[in-house]
Amino acid sequence: MAAKTEDYLGIEDYKVIGTRPIRHDGVDKVTGRAIYGADVQMAGLLHGKVLRSPHAHARIRSIDTSRAEAHPGVRAVVTVADIPVPESAIVELGEGPTNILYLRANVLADGKVLYEGHAVAAVAATDPNVAEEALELIEVDYEVLPPLLDVREAMAEDAPLLLEDLTTQSLGEDTGKVSNIATHFQHRFGDIEKAFDEADVVVEREFQTGTVHQGYIEPQNATALWNPDGRLTVWCSTQGAFTVRQQVAALLQTSVVNVRVIPTEIGGGFGGKIRVYLEPVEALLSRKTGQPVKMVMSRDEVLKATGPTPGSYIRVKMGAKKDGRLVAAQAYLAYESGGFPGGWAEPGAMCIFAPYDIENILIDGYNVVVNKPQTMAYRAPGATNAAFGSETVVDEICEHLGMEPLAFRLMNSAKEGTRRADGPTFPRVGHEEVVKAAMESDHYRSPIEGPNRGRGVASGFWFNVGLKSSASASVNTDGTVSLVEGSTDIGGTRTSVAMQLAEPLGIPVEDVQPVVADTDGVGETDVTGGSRVTFATGWAAYEAAQDIIRQMVERAAIFWEISVDDVVFEDGTFRSKSDPSKSLSFKELAGKLNQTGGPLMGRATVDPQGVGGSFTMMIADVEVDPETGKVDILRVTMIQDAGKAIHPSYVEGQMQGGTAQGIGWGLNEEYFYTESGELANASLLDYRMPTCLDLPMIETVIVEVPNPGHPYGVRGVGEASIVPPPAALANAIYRAVGVRMEVLPMSPGQILETLWATGGDGS
Repeated sequence: MAAKTEDYLGIEDYKVIGTRPIRHDGVDKVTGRAIYGADVQMAGLLHGKVLRSPHAHARIRSIDTSRAEAHPGVRAVVTVADIPVPESAIVELGEGPTNILYLRANVLADGKVLYEGHAVAAVAATDPNVAEEALELIEVDYEVLPPLLDVREAMAEDAPLLLEDLTTQSLGEDTGKVSNIATHFQHRFGDIEKAFDEADVVVEREFQTGTVHQGYIEPQNATALWNPDGRLTVWCSTQGAFTVRQQVAALLQTSVVNVRVIPTEIGGGFGGKIRVYLEPVEALLSRKTGQPVKMVMSRDEVLKATGPTPGSYIRVKMGAKKDGRLVAAQAYLAYESGGFPGGWAEPGAMCIFAPYDIENILIDGYNVVVNKPQTMAYRAPGATNAAFGSETVVDEICEHLGMEPLAFRLMNSAKEGTRRADGPTFPRVGHEEVVKAAMESDHYRSPIEGPNRGRGVASGFWFNVGLKSSASASVNTDGTVSLVEGSTDIGGTRTSVAMQLAEPLGIPVEDVQPVVADTDGVGETDVTGGSRVTFATGWAAYEAAQDIIRQMVERAAIFWEISVDDVVFEDGTFRSKSDPSKSLSFKELAGKLNQTGGPLMGRATVDPQGVGGSFTMMIADVEVDPETGKVDILRVTMIQDAGKAIHPSYVEGQMQGGTAQGIGWGLNEEYFYTESGELANASLLDYRMPTCLDLPMIETVIVEVPNPGHPYGVRGVGEASIVPPPAALANAIYRAVGVRMEVLPMSPGQILETLWATGGDGS
């Protein structure tokens, strides 16, 4: 019998966990009442606009803003000179050290522009049209320099330098060498040379992936009001209010206590709404004018000036024995950082060989600056590029050995005790179970027939993160609970967090009202990213529930005039151990709070370390037209280990969303730059994201291998599903028309060129 999702779900006796309640914010979202950043209005509101560089690489000789300042309706103009220069370049922003000078120079260019669209100056005016007119009056004298758009060109010894003060950090040491290579790192264990010598099959290939954007629907936006008392309030669309607070305070050199960030609803982010772009600029404009200032990016600005995912150049070499055992794996990962240093090669290295138990591994990673926007996270950042290389090489090894691809993956699967390339040893993980679920799926058991059709598979991994989360919950006298947490809700996390509060309290999740608070309303909570919210903020809610239970046990003891040790809480009911007649439900005891001491609130802060990584597997059937190179996707199934699916519908939605984005990354999406570094497709008409017409129904299979590091076994699920699609599609294309694709996107043109180069005709 064909496997179904339910076959892989746990059977724990939960009343709330694992159910599919309606999300708490659903009505506001579907009726249009939810407040997004562009909806913010207030008295005296000014409108800000940003002047952006038309050049990809140029030195700024001078900026003259006098004509703009004199324009009627203009209230203020700012440049980088208005942002104070910090005493120390390196500051801690809560999730690792950051070079604040680079952050400052990205917000407003400092001496150089490093990509087309780089912000140079900004104006605040009474009307958006007036602000646009004023931008044209700002005179900037540029010395245009040659751009570097390819990571390998930028790494060359004689390449022009983007940042004259950037020295290469290699293997943890500052080499003192000025270059475009920001960092070089290496992971090595075993005897890689000997292992390759002894391997019976060795496959080595090169891969190149294009720059792509997260493609969120809502553009970046923010409104700022800097009061005369020195208090700054920012309303913005962000994945982390506390992250915005830290960045803004550091840039403006004020205490975080003087900055309040109010997160609005968010229309998508996927990693792209973590770094600040507009917030510091409009804060400065507000301070100059004494009025609130609002800024909303155009789609052109979003694509040109916010952080896309890095393009990359990758080499992968893997070796196996005749019996199918993988014995050696080597990778060279060179990732774009954009105009300023970034670090996305590191997570790529952490994930590239993670699905497999290999005893000899060597990985060299490089982060390289190029004349593109500073790259940012995009759903498992770095991992999709890497898996495109490793998983297509694995498929080719299977072909040489004559082994079925899933059987090969199962034989070599990572498991508890397997060492990851970067050092950690896996606790209990679910890759084996994911592969078995794929083998048993209706999709994999169904035949694929017809000319130019093929089926491909690929594994994926994301390690997930924990980080800090806070929650507080007030018990109301009618037995309901008001939950306050600090995680921006992108995919229904209000409900998944509330469910982890409701379960231990023994109440329906409908009796919990969750609210996402601003930075003054909840304890510090890290960014919504890294697949951490249901895991970490859910854990904070769970601990807040435990705090409530402890206090309510004390209240029951007061009410019954018995010892606390004589009170037990089971299945949502408080009972006396010694007198069975003494029994109160959660709701009944809540009604007696004012008789037993007054209001009751539970609270918790967590910084959990028991993060469990998530494995995925994608099965893809395609049909390729050998005359046009067009790929039609016939059927797709995504299998993923969720640890424990708190809300299965949301898990399925995350799996389907990541799959759809991975398909776009694999087949169509790319930044197309001219030789001078101008982005030629800076609109959603020309930047080709898939629509419903390009995608089949995405089937999902949830596997549950509980994470031992979480009270409910949760593994974050938001990112791993984007990792395998390009590789699975590449492997399917190979079986359809017989060519190995080594470039992303695998657009019709790229497929045709590869067919012509290899003499393939699809027969």
